[in-house]
Amino acid sequence: MEKVCSCAEEVPELFEHLFAGDVQALAQQRLRIAELENEADGIKNELRNNLPRKLFMSVDRRDLLEILDLQDSIADIAEDIADLLVSRTWQLSTELQEALRVFVRRAVDTALAARDVVRNVDKLAQGGLRRADTEVLFSHIDSVLRLEEESDVLQAEACRILFAEEERLNPVSVVLLYELLGWVGDLADYPKKVCNRLRLLVAP
Repeated sequence: MEKVCSCAEEVPELFEHLFAGDVQALAQQRLRIAELENEADGIKNELRNNLPRKLFMSVDRRDLLEILDLQDSIADIAEDIADLLVSRTWQLSTELQEALRVFVRRAVDTALAARDVVRNVDKLAQGGLRRADTEVLFSHIDSVLRLEEESDVLQAEACRILFAEEERLNPVSVVLLYELLGWVGDLADYPKKVCNRLRLLVAP
């Protein structure tokens, strides 16, 4: 989770380079995200290979693998966004840039809040998952869900701006921008899914 969030943390700077029209810096930032995503894949594969297959564990192996895949998706989406941004020249109005800036930041905040939840799960596991502690954890999870809801609102606002401007854009640009907004939304959606799965695992 630490590594996939390091990928997500690089995304706002990616957009700043885009807005500034700095093609070289944008390409370098894309390489940085690709390196971090590759490192995340290495950790994911190591975890998969070392999870016990036959011994009993306190949680189902399949549940852990599902959470691992959801976490990995955060890094994958960050790389997908980077690849899309460097693939073409973008023409973004000042209003759409500002909407994207706020939206991206909130999506990344959601991922970082989910990282804090995972950190707390680690502490809880070491301490024995007492009821009072799990209630605190659930409160943190609820905070992640609220951030994801705020991200949804910001996504809807960015879409509104995009559709208001679609007449000046070519159809391909509209489609790709809409897809881009969806991927930014996924940066918040996958952390929410991670937290929901963790809630099920530790629920009394």
